Amino acid sequence: MKAIMVVGTTSHAGKSLLCAALCRILGRRGWRVTPFKGQNMALNSYVTNSGGEIGYAQAVQAWAAGVAPRVEMNPILLKPQGDMTSQVIVKGKAIGRTRAADYYEQYFDLGWQAITESLQRLREEFDLIVCEGAGSPAEINLKHRDLTNMRVATYLNAATILVVDIDRGGAFAHIIGTLELLEPNERALIKGIVINKFRGQRSLLEPGIQWLEERTGIPVIGVIPWMDRNFPSEDSLDLFEQRSNRNTGEINIGVIRLPRISNFTDFDPLEAESTVNLQYISPKERLGYPDAVIIPGSKTTIADMLVLQQTGMAEAIREYVAAGGTVLGICGGFQMLGQMLADPEGVEGEEGRFKGLDLLPIKTVIAGQKIARQRVVTSNFPRAGLPVAGYEIHHGRTTLVESSTTQPLFDDSNLGLVNLNQSVWGTYLHGLFDNGPWRRTWLNRLRQQRGIAALPNGIANYRDQREALLDDLAHQIEAHLDLKPILE
Repeated sequence: MKAIMVVGTTSHAGKSLLCAALCRILGRRGWRVTPFKGQNMALNSYVTNSGGEIGYAQAVQAWAAGVAPRVEMNPILLKPQGDMTSQVIVKGKAIGRTRAADYYEQYFDLGWQAITESLQRLREEFDLIVCEGAGSPAEINLKHRDLTNMRVATYLNAATILVVDIDRGGAFAHIIGTLELLEPNERALIKGIVINKFRGQRSLLEPGIQWLEERTGIPVIGVIPWMDRNFPSEDSLDLFEQRSNRNTGEINIGVIRLPRISNFTDFDPLEAESTVNLQYISPKERLGYPDAVIIPGSKTTIADMLVLQQTGMAEAIREYVAAGGTVLGICGGFQMLGQMLADPEGVEGEEGRFKGLDLLPIKTVIAGQKIARQRVVTSNFPRAGLPVAGYEIHHGRTTLVESSTTQPLFDDSNLGLVNLNQSVWGTYLHGLFDNGPWRRTWLNRLRQQRGIAALPNGIANYRDQREALLDDLAHQIEAHLDLKPILE
């Protein structure tokens, strides 16, 4: 069984991107490839065919490998809740909540068992496992309990690639420091170094590469140039670093950047629309008057609803709707659109009843048991009869208080509502914009309000655009990567 591990000198060095590219590159070479990340901490997640929840990055890597996402690819998922606690998801199912200080005492043995069992399942079905690390493998205060990096690499005897982000500066120091802090048996697994996000001329870097290879005895197997692309992000830090104002389109859509925003990968298809200018708006900023406002998912809906009220953003959204604006809430954002949110069991941390935006006649009760499942439905709006696929991930149970002012968004009325003048939309369906005809029809309604000509509705679903993106990613990285030291 062959295994490749990708670790980074820091977070955001490019591990997820490189793993996705490797899955596509090696899959095209005839390997049966699977991605793997033992433990992931992220708020962007995906629901597998079996109803299990994994990190969205591993779902993308699975698609890159040409296989269906499954829970064994990410056996442990931690979803931070903003109060130094995280929800713990093991093999796709939420099993508890823990504080950072208590996590390893409570879950280390269970976690390692889930990791080894998952690896055994994957070994039985695939030729090659492409493993992704987390953060840095050389955090000396954490190494004894690290479930993700060199413990997995050692267990698999994996040929390991060390990735560094040269754009941040200090790349050579990061590489040398990381190698110095590894144990001798761990360092022996490092078979190649990749320098990522390089903006200059390769010739100017050559003296440094020569020095590095002579100093470490490890070949630099790739210098990856800076690539400005709309690639699915793993966590919310990317919102601050790279996901704003990519297009200069005709339609302006504002996404409220909630403090505990989750599943903002829902909006990748909008960013891929050249006619859409997507901008993330902090609750402390002025809302303005975009063509539409989206309230995204949240890991702690009530806490983020309170932030909207405290900053004045809640009132700004209500005034925006009253003036004729369009608002769409997804998952937690859908719950916020209602009259009331209640958490009688303290699932999100604080028991009680709280006011919502009062834009839809619904009430939501947060329950302990999470709903996570894939769905295929048919739309009623903005046009009837469009097939729509997506997935649910939520604790809330939402009920309709009064039905005369709303209409079901889909043929399953529990999945979403729209008010009579179609200014307020709410749904539990993640991946809604992945559905190309539905997305274009919804955007054309905004364009009509602006007096702009409609776009063609016969567009493919976003998965086809994602496939092209993955092909292009693999092509560009393969041109700058020598995998012989790894595969040998």
